[in-house]
Order: sequence, then C-alpha cells, then structure tokens
Amino acid sequence: MHIRNKLLLLGCITLAFTNTVFGKVITGAERMEEYLHLLKGKRVGMVVNHTSVVGTQQVHLLDTLLHSEIQVVKVFAPEHGFRGNEDAGATVESGKDSRTGIPIISLYGNNKKPTSAQLKDLDILLFDIQDVGARFYTYISTMFYVMEACAENQKELIILDRPNPCDYIDGPVLQPAYKSFVGMLPIPILHGCTVGELARMIQGEHWIKSTTLPCPLTVIPVTGWKHGQPYSLPIKPSPNLPNDQSIRLYASLCPFEATRVSVGRGTTFPFQVAGAPEKKYGTFCFTPRSLPGYDTNPINKGVCCYGEDLRDSTQVQGFTLRFFLRFYNRSGKTPAFFSRPRWFDLLMGTDCVRKAILNGATEKEIKENWKNELQAYTAMRQKYLLY
Repeated sequence: MHIRNKLLLLGCITLAFTNTVFGKVITGAERMEEYLHLLKGKRVGMVVNHTSVVGTQQVHLLDTLLHSEIQVVKVFAPEHGFRGNEDAGATVESGKDSRTGIPIISLYGNNKKPTSAQLKDLDILLFDIQDVGARFYTYISTMFYVMEACAENQKELIILDRPNPCDYIDGPVLQPAYKSFVGMLPIPILHGCTVGELARMIQGEHWIKSTTLPCPLTVIPVTGWKHGQPYSLPIKPSPNLPNDQSIRLYASLCPFEATRVSVGRGTTFPFQVAGAPEKKYGTFCFTPRSLPGYDTNPINKGVCCYGEDLRDSTQVQGFTLRFFLRFYNRSGKTPAFFSRPRWFDLLMGTDCVRKAILNGATEKEIKENWKNELQAYTAMRQKYLLY
C-alpha cells in the first residue's frame, strides 16, 4: 500500500505519511524524505540519545544530518545522557560530543527543560528517542518539557516517531497531586501510545498550561507497524533495559524501587529478577555488584538477595501487581515494606494503590478501582492514534 504526499491536520499538528512498507518497520527518523527539506537552511537543535539511529548500519541521526549538510547547532540529552551510558537518576553533565564537537546540553538534573536562552539561536528542534511505553520512563517527561519550551518560545518541533515495544493500556491514571518527573501526564502506567501519539495527545488535550500558544508540531510517523504488533528494539533504550524481557517486565517490577527489594540492578539481568536479603522471599539467589554501564551503586550491593528469577516468565501481558503483592505478603504484610512510600505513590500516580495494598486488597480488587478511569482514557486516546 502506498500513501503519497498526504497531510493530515490536527489543530496546528502536521502529520506526514508516505510509502508504507508492510513487513518492514521504517522509523520516522529513517523517512528522511519527509522532513529533511524542513531542516534545510535552518539552525537545528536535536533532542536525541543513543537510540537515535537510522538504517541497517545503525548510523546516529546526528552524523546522518551533518553528512546531509544540515546545520545542527546543539544537542539536548535526556536521562542516561547522549550516549545512553549514565546510571538511572545520575546527574548528566553538559559538554561536547567527542566525535563532532557539537555542544551537548543535559536535560536531566537541574535543567530538565530547554531555556529561552538555549533556544534563542535555534529555528527548529528535532526529537528522536525510543520510548518503552511506561509513564515513569522519563523520556516522555523530557518530550513534554521540550514541547512546553517550544510552545513558549514558538520554535518548531518535529517528532520522529518509533514503535511502542510494550504496547498495552493498563494501570492507574496519574492524579494531578502526584505529578512529577516520573509522571508528567494524566495517563495510565502503560499508556499504549508512541511518542508521536503522546505529543498529539498533549497538544489536543491542552496539557501545556504555561502558554495559550500551541507548540508548532510536526509528527513523522512510522510505517510498517501498527498497534498490537510486537516490536523488538535494535538498541537497548537505557542501561538497565537490555532486552525484550526486561522491557516486558519493567512496568510491573519498577514499583519495587520504592522498597528494599532489588530488581536486578547491578547484575547482567536487570528488571528480570526480584529479591531481598532474606530467604523468605524465595529460593533464587543473586548478588548485585557495581557494574559500570549498568549501575555503579545498586541497592543491596554485595549482599545475596533471595527471590524470583523471571527471565523465562511468559505470564506478563501488560501491568501486574502480582509480583509486588507476593513479596509484600512474604514480608509479613508490614507497612515498613514500603521504605519510600511517597516514591511508590509517585510511580503509581496515586496513593490509592498503596492504601489498598495495606488494607489487604487483592490485585483484582485494586484493578477494579481504576477500571472507569482507564476506560475514559482509552476512549480519549482513540482520537490521537496514528497506527
């Protein structure tokens, strides 16, 4: 099927479609015929990381644009840095790309949003980062701040879309009181969108409140992929999500990060195991270490953790609390199991889940509590789908 030179408009959002190739996924970044002409003669800023590659040779988009004589002025880097090798939560320093000399500005740490001064010498921004479909994965928080900055400063923004490798809709919808960098948007834990669709949603639902001006936004969609189709990432999106299984389990294991239970940080199988330093949690044992490139200071470092090996688990479809509830029950159902209760609530986007667990609710009962809001979100989401 070929769709040529077709523009779909949603408010001030431009969507460019051409040359759908079934059986082969072509990312927005690889569809250069759709956006290269928009960059010619303009001063370009890029919001990219190590996942921003094109072609079978996996050439970085920055190198590709420079080869095409595009004037790239600077790069903005999200959590984990431009090369994707920083620990989760680590301060990412600004600097210069060693290969090209292009200035790199960190959008993690104290400077999460591009400032007017940082945007002053730019005409247009290009966003190309692989997401994994979970609300607390901070690349989409960075995208929100970039959209907000572009709206405030009336800078053009192009989103180069990529498939969602964990394409489910599940979990509680974030409540306003629990907005943070691990939850910027009123969406469920698994939002079932690509970054391009989320950008359309942000725009269409008027979630940018700092200005009445819309973000001048263009989305370059993926071709050869649609919702419900599996997608295996060619490059790990961050140090502790090294494979498909870790991405599949990420949303369900991330709540453990508000406890003393390790999810395998400091091992070669992060987000594929769970364990704590007591034998009551299970028979599988692993010991977190300082691993450069994964995690240099993991929880329970140097201590044998007992728990569960989930590397071969095929039971997870979407978001589940059953692993968390098993460990909570084995702990003796003590409130102290939540070593960081506020962090748990921020990850969940509500305090209702933690309170329900403390009150002895089952997973089925907990999920019933967010059923209606999930239905409302699913209906709203339909307006912004591209695939």
